[in-house]
This record gives sequence, C-alpha cells and structure tokens, in this order.
Amino acid sequence: MLEDRQTAPSAAPWPTAYPEGYAVVDVETTGLARDDRIVSAAVYRLDARGEVEDHWYTLVNPERDPGPVWIHGLTSDVLEGAPLFQEIAEEFAARLAGRVLVAHNAVFDWSMIAREYARAEREAPVRQRLCTIALSKELGLPLPNHKLESLAAHFGVVQQRAHHALDDARVLAEAFRPSLRAAARDGLRLPLLECLPLTEWTDRATPRIGRQSGGYSSGGYASGGYPSGSWRPSRKRPACPYPNPGRYEPGKQLKQGMRIAFSGDTSTERDLLEDRAVEAGLHVATSLSRLTSLLVTNDPDSGTSKVVKARQFGTPVVDEAAFGQLLGNVEPASV
Repeated sequence: MLEDRQTAPSAAPWPTAYPEGYAVVDVETTGLARDDRIVSAAVYRLDARGEVEDHWYTLVNPERDPGPVWIHGLTSDVLEGAPLFQEIAEEFAARLAGRVLVAHNAVFDWSMIAREYARAEREAPVRQRLCTIALSKELGLPLPNHKLESLAAHFGVVQQRAHHALDDARVLAEAFRPSLRAAARDGLRLPLLECLPLTEWTDRATPRIGRQSGGYSSGGYASGGYPSGSWRPSRKRPACPYPNPGRYEPGKQLKQGMRIAFSGDTSTERDLLEDRAVEAGLHVATSLSRLTSLLVTNDPDSGTSKVVKARQFGTPVVDEAAFGQLLGNVEPASV
C-alpha cells in the first residue's frame, strides 16, 4: 500500500455546484460477469480542483480463479496471501467516503465494488459516480476511441503499467484533472450519476482459486479493447408471447406484453428485476423507443440516453419501488 501527498495550488473562481472531492478508482477483476471478483484496487483521492491528495493500492484474494493472468499479471500464488475483501473493506470505504467515485467506464467499477460490499454485508459510502468516458463526450474531446490509453495520450499522460490498478488510477487521475478544469472553464454540468448499494442479489457458483482460464479485467474494459457499453453480458431471453398493448397509464395496472426498459442503478440486482418482469409476462427491452411502455429508473434527472429519450418521447417513468408494486398485479393480456 502506497501513499503520497501534494499541496493544491491557490484557488481560482470555481463552480460552486461541483463536488468537493473525488476518488479516482480502478479495480482489476477475475472477469466481467456478476459473479466475478476484485483482485486488486487503487484509489487516488483528489481535491475539488483535481489535485492529488494521496493514493492507495491493495491486492485482494478473490477466493477463486484469478482469471486473465496474462492481462493483470496476478497469479494464484500472488493472491493467495493477499487480504480478503472484507479485510480491506473499511480502509477502502475510508478512501471513498464523502467523494464522487471517478472511473473509466464507471458503471463497471462501481458495480464490482457494490457487489463486493454486499458480499461483505456492508455498504460502500458512495452516493455519486462520474464516468470519464461520459465526461470526454461532454467536452467533445477529439479522441479516436474511448480507451483509457487514448484519453491519456490526448493529455500527454504516459502509461507505465497498463492493467495495473495503481498505474491505471494514476493515469486516469492525471487525465481527469485537465478534463475537470476544462468543464469548469466552460461551465459544463458534470455527468454525475446516483450510486445505489445492492440490497438484493444472487451469486452463481464460481471455480476455486487456482484455475487460470477465461475472464477479463476492468483495466482492459474500455481501456484495452473490450466493449465500453454495459458491463453486464447480454442474456438471451425467449420472445415475449404477448403483443404490446401500448404505454403504461399512471394509476393503472401494467399489462402483459408491455415493453419495459431499465436505466441506472437499482438496489435489487438488475437481472433479478428483469427475470421478475419476464415471469409476469412483460417484455424487457434493452433500449428505449417510441414503442416502450415504461421506463424504470431511480434517477429520473440523470442524463442517460434512456432518460433523455423518455423525455423526448413522453414515455412514462417510475422508480424501482413503484415498479415492484406494479409487478404484484399485472393485468393478463387480452385473448
């Protein structure tokens, strides 16, 4: 575990609505699936203007196959003596407390962290996250793609050990600072999203530590050639057997065949919510269109593409709790 501390320069006019501090995070993992585990984690704490306050790094024993050793370099032998996540959870939380979590493809890092805290029967003290991919789009940076290496090259940041959590976090912190200042200069609204802890989730069986096959790392995810969209592997579902009856009308029941889309964090694991919707006879849509009956989101003020489209199309919106109540009384499809 490593630390350093720097003194921030004198303050200049700054948007008062911006956060007071950031935690730039990178985690390396055994893979991309929901049952995968963190094998290393790094946090660079930054002040309101993006200046480094300190940094921290740790290995984590995933209690299973370490996954793509050829990417992150962490073998079973190295990880066997590392602390378990529950043993570093308190210190990790102290690094995140009161700060906006910043990551490259932040939905992935946050989802892995939230799941590890759920396993440890604890809650990460994170309320908002900021994705540097989304920020680079807001700034209109002329990047060839959304890999971390491209963002680093744009700002002249040199990568020393790609896919090493500490170096990836350092690179991101150095690229985030000028991005943040450019956003402040232009008066941009930061693309902050709400973070919800998992309170209901499932784990699939995982292989024991020792087998080194398959998997990916988050450092490679959106920074080494892997997809940069949703972190969840797509699931093949049977086609909904009922026709779409149209949009949901507030105050009425859902009806079998309605197209339901989800956006943002949910306290119940997304797969569980989707499974329950399918079991009730609803059509789970991966995107939002004019045919979508209802959007479920806990953050209706966010700027996600689904929320933006829902506003454009006038699609009804409810939160997770309201959707759970509606699921209990879905009207059968018309014969």
